[in-house]
Amino acid sequence: MTQVSITVNGKASSRDIPDTMLLSDFLREELRLTGTHIGCDTSQCGACVVHVNGKAVKSCTALAVSLDGAEVTTVEGLANGELHPMQAAFNEHHGLQCGFCTPGMIMSGIDMVNRYKAEGRTLDEAAIRHELEGNICRCTGYHNIVKAIGDAAAKM
Repeated sequence: MTQVSITVNGKASSRDIPDTMLLSDFLREELRLTGTHIGCDTSQCGACVVHVNGKAVKSCTALAVSLDGAEVTTVEGLANGELHPMQAAFNEHHGLQCGFCTPGMIMSGIDMVNRYKAEGRTLDEAAIRHELEGNICRCTGYHNIVKAIGDAAAKM
């Protein structure tokens, strides 16, 4: 067991956890933040994407003990009185069906928009589709997800 202190959604959390505990398990089991979904445990689906120190990370592949002192944002930490523009765009463009992949898509979309804007690059449909290669949706065919991310990019 190792003592780990991680700030999650602006709230400091300290726990004694097994050295092998994944960040996804820390969030879901220790903090009861179940918006981070686990779809594959192999880093293939992207349902578990969260932001660690402002960067998108697949939480099913990150050891929680390696993130001592880190700041983590989950989908639950995005809305601050009102929906984040990405969440609102997913709602407006119906960028979901079953909703299982949605938290990871939203977190990946925010990271994508932030990176492209910081680098001064254009985020067009082809770029969005390329960036989403690490996120699997088994329901939608991606069309509305791509529209939602493009719309949110214009508002962020």
